[in-house]
Amino acid sequence: MVHQQRSEAHLSPSSDTEDSDALVRLLAPRLAYFAGVARTEHVTRAAHEMRVPQSTLSRAMVRLEQDLGVDLFARRGRTVSLTPAGRTFLGSVERALAEIERAADEVRADADPTTGKVAFGFLHTMGSETVPALIRAFRADHPRVRFSLVQNYGEAMIERLRAGELDLCLTSPVPDAPDLVARRLDEQKLRLVVPADHRLASRKRVRLAEAADETFVTLEPGYGMRRITDDLCGQAGFKPRIAFEGEEAETLRGLVAAGLGVALLPPPAVPRPGVAELTVTTPRAAREIGVAWLEGHPDTPPVAAFKRFLLSRRGRLLPD
Repeated sequence: MVHQQRSEAHLSPSSDTEDSDALVRLLAPRLAYFAGVARTEHVTRAAHEMRVPQSTLSRAMVRLEQDLGVDLFARRGRTVSLTPAGRTFLGSVERALAEIERAADEVRADADPTTGKVAFGFLHTMGSETVPALIRAFRADHPRVRFSLVQNYGEAMIERLRAGELDLCLTSPVPDAPDLVARRLDEQKLRLVVPADHRLASRKRVRLAEAADETFVTLEPGYGMRRITDDLCGQAGFKPRIAFEGEEAETLRGLVAAGLGVALLPPPAVPRPGVAELTVTTPRAAREIGVAWLEGHPDTPPVAAFKRFLLSRRGRLLPD
């Protein structure tokens, strides 16, 4: 018998969690009622202020005490006063209700058509010029919309889309996945970047096969530009020899200027001394830029407006 009682007293963690969840579901609808009665110390007055029948309010308070197993009020007719347990409970209830109100205000503000928020991701190579220009143009008509910006490589942004952390992103290559919606917006020509004193530096155009014996500095595996680099070199008939793998394009340009290798990169916002940027004629070197979002992801008015804005810029997304 003693063994049985002890076994029942030590519930498994999952049972404890389920019991706690069940108690929260029971208590949650009654917390605002409790706070109202505690504030007025009068059931009739609280019922009037909260626009609920007095009988409903009285029953809710009785059930709340029964669920907790403690007396929260000392009753004198319709007038009530908090017991010590009631005062302790009230402090926590008021903090919980204030947090709920804060959260509700925050999500309403994020969804507001004029002052809401857009969680927007973009590639590192688009951060210096393209994205600032896009946001500046969009905010000309939506000056109070706020942005939560994430700069990252393509696969990481897709993961954040799927996790609900981003509303949409600019990425390359344009993703093709059943759970995503993607639209091609523009195309960006790529350049073979070589040191200023390189044997090819005096050329304006070059076939990529002419760089087959060079070492390359590239972005890390997982970056869209790395996949494009590998694919283009493969089309030119060689596998690039990699001297360095980095995380952003301007570091690669600096290493090219230092003579560490050559690179395939999109044009810079500002020309960099020490390098020459050559047009690749064969194979055609370009990357598609697209916007992607999660299939079925509900749009707030600001997100929908920004999405329409991006789609309206097809073919003129990138600066000249």
